[in-house]
Amino acid sequence: MFAQYIDSTKVKMQQAVDFVTAELSKIRTGRANPDMLNKISVNFYDSEFPINQLANISVLDAITLSIQPFDKSSMATIEKAIRNSDLGLNPSNNGSSIIIPFPPLSMERRQEFVKIASKQVEEGRVSIRNIRRDIIQVVKKIDTEEKLPEDEVKRFMDDVQSLTDEFITKLNDIFSIKEKEIIEK
Repeated sequence: MFAQYIDSTKVKMQQAVDFVTAELSKIRTGRANPDMLNKISVNFYDSEFPINQLANISVLDAITLSIQPFDKSSMATIEKAIRNSDLGLNPSNNGSSIIIPFPPLSMERRQEFVKIASKQVEEGRVSIRNIRRDIIQVVKKIDTEEKLPEDEVKRFMDDVQSLTDEFITKLNDIFSIKEKEIIEK
């Protein structure tokens, strides 16, 4: 009877994990990563666009990104948006593309990024716990209306808790990997 609730809970929890993973990919590490630019929007022709809709972003080497705008007239606005972002990058324009070198991070800056990642993972954990709370409330409401068998309800609660533990473990593993990635030089 509770299979559909378990399945929908699993889907929602996976979405929370996917969201946190996407957010963590935007945090700067010591390596060049095009995903970091996803949060930067560029004002072009009085509209806001993500950089990846205005240009091709590629990795030249471990510490350099290249941005080749589809429309050369957008180059100055893309460069300005990157410079004004909170990433601390200094792009240079060579006429046909924008080159972004990634300077090495100081240990203090790395620790700041670990704190940001930790905060995002904690928000993911809270989201997963909220999903658990919501599904338990739904089942308790059904239980009071229909007087479900106690052992079925108990088994469902145990299943939801084990799902919650599984997804929180996934988030902890993702955080460990990201932390290691940020701290390594």
